[in-house]
Amino acid sequence: MLLAKVVGTVVATRKDPRLEGQKLLIVMPLTPEEVERGQKSPSAAKTNYLVAVDTVDAGYRETVMIVQGSSARLASTCKDIPVDAAIVGIVDAVTLK
Repeated sequence: MLLAKVVGTVVATRKDPRLEGQKLLIVMPLTPEEVERGQKSPSAAKTNYLVAVDTVDAGYRETVMIVQGSSARLASTCKDIPVDAAIVGIVDAVTLK
């Protein structure tokens, strides 16, 4: 799993029919340190955005947990859907020791 910040949405009028009704969000992976510091938005120098299917009704600027690859296809609303990333949790807090 990765931590990420929701930074946008995707609207696709033409897509695989199995993606119909799925909410697609743009996320940017974060380090645990960035999350713990409460960074409001990811570093502008980062460019590794992902499009992820939202399975937990996440919102803009929320910190989320994402899974990729075959794990994404195991998420509750992603079975038999061609996805590579899925949002599977909304993060309330991170503490590093």
